[in-house]
Amino acid sequence: MITSRAIKLRTACLLPVLALLMSCATSPTGTRSPSEATRTTTSQEPSRGSAASSKTDTQQRLINEANALSPLASTELGKRFLHATEALPAVGSRVAFRDDNTREFFSKAEADALAPERRGKLAQVTLDEYRFYYTKYGSPLAYLRALEIAAANGLDSVAGERILDFGYGSIGHLRLLASIGAHVVGVDPDSYLDALYSSADQGAVPPARGVYRGAPGTIHLVHERWPTSAAAAARVGSFGPYRLIVSKNTLKRGYIKPERRANKNQLIDLGVDDATFLKAIHDNLVPGGMLLIYNLAPQQNPADKPFLPHADARSPFSPEQFSRAGFQVVAHNVNDDAFVRKMGSALGWDKNDKGEVVNDLATNLFAQYTLVKRIK
Repeated sequence: MITSRAIKLRTACLLPVLALLMSCATSPTGTRSPSEATRTTTSQEPSRGSAASSKTDTQQRLINEANALSPLASTELGKRFLHATEALPAVGSRVAFRDDNTREFFSKAEADALAPERRGKLAQVTLDEYRFYYTKYGSPLAYLRALEIAAANGLDSVAGERILDFGYGSIGHLRLLASIGAHVVGVDPDSYLDALYSSADQGAVPPARGVYRGAPGTIHLVHERWPTSAAAAARVGSFGPYRLIVSKNTLKRGYIKPERRANKNQLIDLGVDDATFLKAIHDNLVPGGMLLIYNLAPQQNPADKPFLPHADARSPFSPEQFSRAGFQVVAHNVNDDAFVRKMGSALGWDKNDKGEVVNDLATNLFAQYTLVKRIK
């Protein structure tokens, strides 16, 4: 199964690199993450004509990031995804409760349902708009590259398409996709996300004004272990089948099949064997539908230092396994370092809040992707 601890660590433990790179703030769970100062908006100025004065700091930050990334968007899908940031709504703070011993999170309703003794040990935490869009994993706009790859392989538009994100981590990119017509499902067993998002954050999403004029898209969240949980399997299946299943920074070889001894709290157990997992992917895709695995990673430690599971960004599945499961292998462990470093630079992942260069992206930021299609 994907343990909640592993989910919390899958991106946050990319330190000292990706946690800084992704501009994540101090994690409310207490897991390792960069300084709160990294939440400061980067130096890109708002685009001319934007109503900056009517936007919250988080809304404007996302618009600024979209402006910075726009030169890298070569497809219409990527451009619409970025442009849709202008229509993201302001979101009020919400309250959650945390067990400091287990690091488990609860919504207010869940906390109120606990026995008084357990309830009294929970700490109340306030999760603001920044947390709503960035959670613990950084900018939702880092999904741009995955969408560009999908677009280059036949997904010209997401309007009316069904998309599943395995290990979604944040509602931000799901909201952007739904606002341009997609029907998106996010799967993630992390209790933090279950406490942060409610039914009010799901359902129909108004079209992004000035970007998309078609039928509204939708968001649905599944906070259970898929495909091991029968309830999760049924719920995921009820929203499918999908044109695209994407997994970013979750399906890593280092997490699932580490080559060296590693802290098991930093690993992911899918709960089923490879063949069963790939069958679940296959069965939930339409014929010709795509699975895209996109992973970022820091530099791996040398052999005499502890192995970093998150630094092995390769697919955990071989081309032969994909073929046996009924997939056409379009790309397998393709190096994407050049693009991700441009993206990291545009998002300010190499600088601190003072604009000082604190990380060399050329030697400490890497990316690989794998793309397969269900054979018709």
